[in-house]
Amino acid sequence: MTSNASPASDRKRPFWKEPMMWVVLGIPLASIVAGVGLVVVSVRSGSADAVMDKVDRVSQIQTTDLGPDEAAAARKLSAIVQIRADHVELVPVTGEFAGASPLVLTLAHPTEAAKDTTLTLARDTAGWTAPAQIDTSHDWNVQLATQDGLWRIRGRLQRDTQAVRLAPARGGG
Repeated sequence: MTSNASPASDRKRPFWKEPMMWVVLGIPLASIVAGVGLVVVSVRSGSADAVMDKVDRVSQIQTTDLGPDEAAAARKLSAIVQIRADHVELVPVTGEFAGASPLVLTLAHPTEAAKDTTLTLARDTAGWTAPAQIDTSHDWNVQLATQDGLWRIRGRLQRDTQAVRLAPARGGG
């Protein structure tokens, strides 16, 4: 009886020349590289929250203090923020704003926390103002509050606009 097997077929090929080994090793390695890439991108992107509030997370429940919003609604506060070339102006529209005390204006970038800007507005004759150069080529989430955080009003400055109306986020406005 004769064998048809040639001496070349008895020799084993190195594993890197086997297509099945590339599939067996390549898919897990590609998913590890993709996973590391996603972690790097998510860590470099800044804050994960698009919300400015301090949020307490317990289990699957998220809570935040809505007292400042309700206080602003009770005082019937609203204002207009105007973006000028070299400064920001705040003009009160309705409600009882606190005398001559400075106010805190926060402009939060919708996706990049590193671009957030906080300004302390000083009282002037028509309202409050602060020197600043604001990039209006994208939207901003705008929040105005007292320095002690007793009340706050909010709005969204749309791209390529120079003014936004601020009102309580809860209970009116």
